[in-house]
Amino acid sequence: MSDAPTIRRMANAIRALSMDAVEKANSGHPGMPMGMADVATVLFTKILKYDATDPHWIDRDRFVLSAGHGSMLLYSLLHLTGSKEMTIDQLKNFRQIGSKTPGHPERGHTESVETTTGPLGAGISNAVGLALAERILAAEYPTVFDHRTFALCSDGDLMEGISQEAIAIAGHYKLNKLVFLWDDNGISIDGHTSLSDSVDQVARFKACGWDAVHVDGHDAAAIEAAIKATEGSDKPTLIACKTIIGFGAPNKQGTEKVHGSALGAEEVAAARKELGWEYPAFEVPDDLRSAWLDAGKRGQSERKAWEKRFDALDDGVRKDLERRLHGDLPEGFAKAMADYKAKLYAEPKELATRKAGEAALTVVKGELPELVSGSADLTPSNNTLTKNMKVITPDDYAGSFMHWGIREHGMAGAINGMAIHGGILPVGSTFLVFADYCRPPLRLAALMGIRVIQVFTHDSIGVGEDGPTHQPVEHLAALRAIPNLNLFRPCDGIETAEAWEVAVGSLKRPSIFALTRQNLPQLRLKDAGENLTAKGAYEIAAAEGTPVVSLFASGSEVSLAVEAKAALDAAGIPTRVVSVPCYDLFADQSGAYRAEVIGTAPVKIAVEAAIRQGWDAIVGSDGGFVGMSSFGDSGPYKQVYEKFGITADAVVALAKEMSSSVS
Repeated sequence: MSDAPTIRRMANAIRALSMDAVEKANSGHPGMPMGMADVATVLFTKILKYDATDPHWIDRDRFVLSAGHGSMLLYSLLHLTGSKEMTIDQLKNFRQIGSKTPGHPERGHTESVETTTGPLGAGISNAVGLALAERILAAEYPTVFDHRTFALCSDGDLMEGISQEAIAIAGHYKLNKLVFLWDDNGISIDGHTSLSDSVDQVARFKACGWDAVHVDGHDAAAIEAAIKATEGSDKPTLIACKTIIGFGAPNKQGTEKVHGSALGAEEVAAARKELGWEYPAFEVPDDLRSAWLDAGKRGQSERKAWEKRFDALDDGVRKDLERRLHGDLPEGFAKAMADYKAKLYAEPKELATRKAGEAALTVVKGELPELVSGSADLTPSNNTLTKNMKVITPDDYAGSFMHWGIREHGMAGAINGMAIHGGILPVGSTFLVFADYCRPPLRLAALMGIRVIQVFTHDSIGVGEDGPTHQPVEHLAALRAIPNLNLFRPCDGIETAEAWEVAVGSLKRPSIFALTRQNLPQLRLKDAGENLTAKGAYEIAAAEGTPVVSLFASGSEVSLAVEAKAALDAAGIPTRVVSVPCYDLFADQSGAYRAEVIGTAPVKIAVEAAIRQGWDAIVGSDGGFVGMSSFGDSGPYKQVYEKFGITADAVVALAKEMSSSVS
């Protein structure tokens, strides 16, 4: 019987497949897969709890390739360990249209890819969320959840600002089942990292409450010992793996030349000789292929033992957990929301939509135990900590509210990870103006099609005294520009409740709430018998006769439009008002419905305390607009609205002017 292949030979299979795929595509990053092949081989053959035959097993260890540019490392691992989807033909079609091997890993596009990575820092922040989700769920289901999260990160990941937010969160919350494997190769695209960086990363991580160690990234025994040593830690761990980028490419290894482009035929041939790899492109010898397939099955016994524990759960507990993992809503949810809205109709209140959001969230949380809320240090302002929530602490994960600190980017990235994990519906919150800090994770959430919810309060110049630094004017347009993302700007408590109903039921689209600081009247006073917010836009006030003017508004400006309508009707100018709580959902409706809602009134005016961008799709390029074309100002919010001409009187004046030219 022949000896089992060495770690180095198994790692060389990764190196060969990676350089062959990049060479065939004439595009890609061979350096990281070749440099980190030894580390990845140790992890997948000696440490990681997974079963390649059941890639969605919920208690598997998670592997996040944060250095997504090195995607061929992951694709090679999936192929070698037995992924049915990741055939050799997929590797040969690396970076080609229609393949399962895109340039950077994409969740939902390629099976076994945990999260979409590539924008540096995104993966490690997702890993923090994955590790946090495991701890929260383990506190509730200790016999079901007990797994670890490993993230392979690059120099670039650790240079990005989000890395500090992510590691500070993980250190504070003692996420001891989280391990970062840092590809410490000292090379970035421009050259040696000393050109731009001199941070002692090990010291930085230790200062943030992590264990951190150095290891030779090409010494299999040392790598295995370092990873196994993390198992008893009460902290997250960074393992700084000192590697040679492009290991095995004799003329380019250790330089930026191997970072982001194909090696070239001569260097590939030289690397084959250097590595002792005597096989043609994309060929793996039988002994290595067999050893890798055995590694892919290594976790089957653990999975089967887990299935027995899962089946032993109380029937009700197991069924509810299955519901949570599928993202389904409980049977009583619809009735609870209907009862809540009935109370609003019976007792209309003037309320800021952030307060209306708090009331609706209380009801939602009461029905959805999987909901985990949080705030980036604006809890009293965001109103996302309800009376039926318990705060999560480093010593007690059995809660449902996270204090993220002033870390909006890290919060949004971690929330993506929590949603990716499954079993948790995460909600974050901050001011709308700080959505800029959250934008990269929001874009990735939309790209992945995951259910995350962000509550952004203080949504306009209605912030008032804090002034233009805190008054968002371009943010609604910027967020609406992201495909597959719903931005809700409700006008009252009813629309806010309806928006929550839509958001929690949107399994493949993230949602944003833009909520007011100032009080607003309840405009919806009669139950329409359906969720009108789900249509994105609808007529909230009909004209008295054939309409001459159609007013379109969102959020706080809907009440201004309704006030203007009364004055225009009195002046003999029949006017209708359309509320547009979700521009994105309105765009999803049929052409017939959109045409009906937009209507045929010759005068169309949009009203929103933000810039005009986007509204021409509804009112036309020749339509009217009452809103912002500059930054705001500091002062009491009513005076700020007056200064910028966002008033019912201004709407009336513009409508009269425009209607006179068409009469």
